[in-house]
Amino acid sequence: MVIENFTKRLLNSGIFETYTAAVFFGTTIFFVINSTFYTPLEMMFGIVIATIVFKGIANIMISMTISLVSLNNQQDKVEFEKSSTKLESLVNDLSIQEAAIQSTKTNNNN
Repeated sequence: MVIENFTKRLLNSGIFETYTAAVFFGTTIFFVINSTFYTPLEMMFGIVIATIVFKGIANIMISMTISLVSLNNQQDKVEFEKSSTKLESLVNDLSIQEAAIQSTKTNNNN
């Protein structure tokens, strides 16, 4: 659950798509500046191959980030929230029972 939330936030941040787009445009600019040395077919293949390679590197970076990030603090936070919710429900049940006892005492005294 914690890892899923972290992964969703990481992917929704768009940092890796921005990285891939920057590589695409950087490669395009490189080939446009050096267009006297490359044919149009070489430029197209170079741009496509560079984009695919760097997209693969971005996917490796995503998997490494997910596997290397320590999520113990977040897991402790989730466990604390579960425990506090359980304690709150127990306290509420206790107060309901006390109120019921008080009402029965009041009804018996009348």
